[in-house]
Amino acid sequence: MPATEKDLAEDAPWKKIQQNTFTRWTNEHLKSVNKRVADLQLDLGDGLRLIALLEVLSHKKMSRKFHGRPTFRQMKLENVSVALEFLDKENIKLVSIDSKAIVDGNLKLILGLIWTLILHYSISMPVWEDEDEDEAEKKTPKQRLLGWIQNKVPDLPINNFSQDWRNGKALGALVDSCAPGLCPDWETWDTVKPVENASEAMQLADDWLGIPQVIAPEEIIDPSVDEQSVMTYLSQFPKAKLKPGAPLKPKLNPKKARAYGPGIEPAGNRVLRPAVFTVDTFSAGQGQVTVYLDQPDGTREEVKAVPNEGKKTYSVTYIPQVMGPHKVTVLFAGQQIPKSPFEVNVDKALGDASKVTVKGPGIEPAGNIANKPTYFDIYTAGAGVGDVTAMIKDPHGRQNSVEVMMEEKGDSVYRCTYRPAQAGPHAVTVTFGGVGVARSPFSVDVGPACVPGACRATGRGLQPSGMRVRQAGDFRVDTRNAGSGDLKVLVKGPKGEELVKQTANQDGVFSYEYHPNSPGKYTVSITWGGQHIPKSPFEVAVGPEAGPQKIRAWGPGLEGGIVGKSANFVVESVGTDVGVLGFAIEGPSQAKIECDDQNDGSCDVCYWPMEAGEYAVHVTCDDEDIEQSPFMAVIVPDDQTSNPDQVRPPSLLRWLSYILSGTGCLVNQPAEFTVNAKDAGKGPLKVIAQDAEGLPVEVKVTSKGEGLYSCSYSPTSSLKHTVAVAWGGVSVPNSPFRVNVGKGSHPHMVKVIGPGVERAGLKANEPTHFTVDCTGAGEGDVSVGIQCDANMIGDTEADVDFDIIPNANDTFTVKYVPPAAGTLTVKVLFTDQEVPQSPFRVKVDPSHDATKVKAEGPGLARTGIESGKPTHFTVLTKGAGKAPLDVSFSSPVHDFDVIDNYDYSHTVKYTPVQQ
Repeated sequence: MPATEKDLAEDAPWKKIQQNTFTRWTNEHLKSVNKRVADLQLDLGDGLRLIALLEVLSHKKMSRKFHGRPTFRQMKLENVSVALEFLDKENIKLVSIDSKAIVDGNLKLILGLIWTLILHYSISMPVWEDEDEDEAEKKTPKQRLLGWIQNKVPDLPINNFSQDWRNGKALGALVDSCAPGLCPDWETWDTVKPVENASEAMQLADDWLGIPQVIAPEEIIDPSVDEQSVMTYLSQFPKAKLKPGAPLKPKLNPKKARAYGPGIEPAGNRVLRPAVFTVDTFSAGQGQVTVYLDQPDGTREEVKAVPNEGKKTYSVTYIPQVMGPHKVTVLFAGQQIPKSPFEVNVDKALGDASKVTVKGPGIEPAGNIANKPTYFDIYTAGAGVGDVTAMIKDPHGRQNSVEVMMEEKGDSVYRCTYRPAQAGPHAVTVTFGGVGVARSPFSVDVGPACVPGACRATGRGLQPSGMRVRQAGDFRVDTRNAGSGDLKVLVKGPKGEELVKQTANQDGVFSYEYHPNSPGKYTVSITWGGQHIPKSPFEVAVGPEAGPQKIRAWGPGLEGGIVGKSANFVVESVGTDVGVLGFAIEGPSQAKIECDDQNDGSCDVCYWPMEAGEYAVHVTCDDEDIEQSPFMAVIVPDDQTSNPDQVRPPSLLRWLSYILSGTGCLVNQPAEFTVNAKDAGKGPLKVIAQDAEGLPVEVKVTSKGEGLYSCSYSPTSSLKHTVAVAWGGVSVPNSPFRVNVGKGSHPHMVKVIGPGVERAGLKANEPTHFTVDCTGAGEGDVSVGIQCDANMIGDTEADVDFDIIPNANDTFTVKYVPPAAGTLTVKVLFTDQEVPQSPFRVKVDPSHDATKVKAEGPGLARTGIESGKPTHFTVLTKGAGKAPLDVSFSSPVHDFDVIDNYDYSHTVKYTPVQQ
């Protein structure tokens, strides 16, 4: 039978050796949980031993339950599925294997599974002693293991995991390298006794290094043994630890010392860059390490070898000062170690690639188009000296298919221009001095030349309803991922084609605007490269001009928001006839809507968008969109950088007290509050305010640092104001805030005028008045007090009665009658504060002049009057002022009477009763 067919046969010797090796490896790990496998092909079929093996290897439990007694095939399949799912979560990739293959005993796939576990848990995962972690990541598991063994056994040519191990000496050398003196005679072993050699080395490793014999000595030296079986056994050596009491036979052997590392490589070292290497004396016995560095000019200097704690290794570092050939001599116990002296050529210093920056559209992940030139700039200022290179790999992995043109622009700037010939993922690698710059290679997804289906059009001007005559129908067309093409927009209305104007073009996003002149059906056709983009043509129903509005809407939720967070806005009534209020949200996802009536002519509305994109928010009154509806809100993904729920407005309690007290802020006085966003992430903060008439109020926001913001606004009307506070486009807790604004109290604005407060001109007993004008003084109560001085109508001061009459124009009329001549004091107070010029001192003159009174008539005849006969006389008071008339007689009279004639005269009648 030909050899190739023999190797492929089911009973090929290497397959049996591999099955034995993998079975022993599996049992070594299962013995910690008191389990074992007798037949690898059959014993994993119920999934229980496989699950136990994975839990031992990973030190983790299965993520979901499994059947402890799988009696049926389906139960076994489910158990194996649990194990395979666990491997998938551990990022251990399996190829062409499923639960059925294991349950059915597919030996080839089962061996492949066990090898994958050996690679991951025994070879790939740990970083071994003396192994560089970064270098380990660049090598395959086989390269790592082989490199480690070559470093441990530098005196033997070991380049594979098959024929180099057949005489057993390599095993003895490896054991003695791991434990110097444990197998010191390996060099004298007879190569014709490979089984004896392998048995002695493997038994010593088992007894004193804790390395179980997962492969038999006769198997490891078998010419048909496969590399995977040998690697499985040898992968245990890097983690081996020498047990106490081992029969070591130490000896001094400088040939067992070795040096490795970039510092002794023939090439790759540069001026002023530390050159590092390691000296390993683990197998060489006890001795002194001495290192010398010979410069190109022949001078020599000693370099210190620093012992590494807990290891028989030494770290050596030197910094070349000049270019040229150097020689590194390493001595152990005064003797040259193998390969010493090392010839090292030092090259010139290179620049620092980490200080190079690359910018430009040619390295952006998206936006570049096939067959369209693009570019990027390379900035090398401050990076030192080095060659600048750029290489572009096309979607098929070819490195020379995209031509690159490098142009030096001056000032340490280089421009790289290229034209990708095909669409798909490209990799742009930029190096400086042979080292990749930061973030290189750059992943660039080149779009096809023209893809109309990748265009996206959004905006109010494309909504099916809500547009009105003479409103601006704005929309945007995003062509960034659509390749190259000509964009054309056509708007047709009831009267034919409408004028459409391009208002902006920013990096492939085009903005347009049209103004419909008549109501009716409109179509907006958008083509890219001569083909309609998705949803084009758009049908838009344009309604008549909006009449008087009954409601209005505003707030951050009508502009944008974040996925999964509430988008809030305010709806307010205009006038008393409100109508039937309605809402509708159209966008990439359905959005739950809630409306909270505030019982003050307004309501708070919230909706929850669940996907990113543009949403049309319809606010309707009596089933018709209000003016400016629909509102277009751009919802962005939640990048977890902003947390509006953590924003705390310290002034909230103050605002609530305003509302409850009915006063709130004051007109034309700054209203201040603070927003605390210390724990709320990035933001930004946005504060908008309106009064009850829908007029915007400017809010000044000042950052005070550490997430604190000082906000202030000055109300210009004594109306309710609504303040909306948003963080990162989302309303903060309790927003919007409603604040009552009062007129305030301004006693200094009160004016008092009228004769009743003039310094002179009043007469006793004559009514007078004055006016208290509170226009512009705000809110407050008017208090008035009037007093007579002492000795005016009595021995002490006395109050004067008055009437205060409120008028409809914020004025009050005060009436009073001075009771006598003298001086009055008039006090006027507004909100318990005296107004300007109060108190008023008012002089009251007498109301009459008795010298101007005349009396005449028969009752006053000097010739006498007749006793017992009625008589009379007249008192004339014209021009004498006003005063009560007092008449008295020196003798008794009857029928006395004073009659007012209402012509400034009185008739006095009487009858004398005695002579």
